[in-house]
Amino acid sequence: MPVDSALVGRAFPAPAPLTVTEERVTAFAASLGHDSRGVPPTFPIVLAFDAMQAFLDAEQVDLHRIVHGEQRFTYERPLRIGDELRATLVVTGVRRIGGADIVATASEIRDAAGELVCTGKATLVHGGASEGEQ
Repeated sequence: MPVDSALVGRAFPAPAPLTVTEERVTAFAASLGHDSRGVPPTFPIVLAFDAMQAFLDAEQVDLHRIVHGEQRFTYERPLRIGDELRATLVVTGVRRIGGADIVATASEIRDAAGELVCTGKATLVHGGASEGEQ
């Protein structure tokens, strides 16, 4: 089933805030094969993924039909240990190309004071249902 273009502009918050802890940063950095000197610039993907999953769940889009096409972050300030972060994903565009839905999203990552820390932009490619599936 195609992704509905009426979703453009809809917001999907992550279900819970995320506190940046030394343990989380160390585990994230280790998963990338890096040491944990500071918070890696890709760390917000942890929370942005929670917001993306909220979108997928709400719209009943199967994660296994998604290919992650692009991801980038624009920072207002560096992340710090102790930051409590919240994310809200907004669908910024939907288009159909060759039987696939291309879904553009922007996830604002804000701190406990509501200040913007960074914005993650992602492009998701949704393959839709296989022939014979609904």
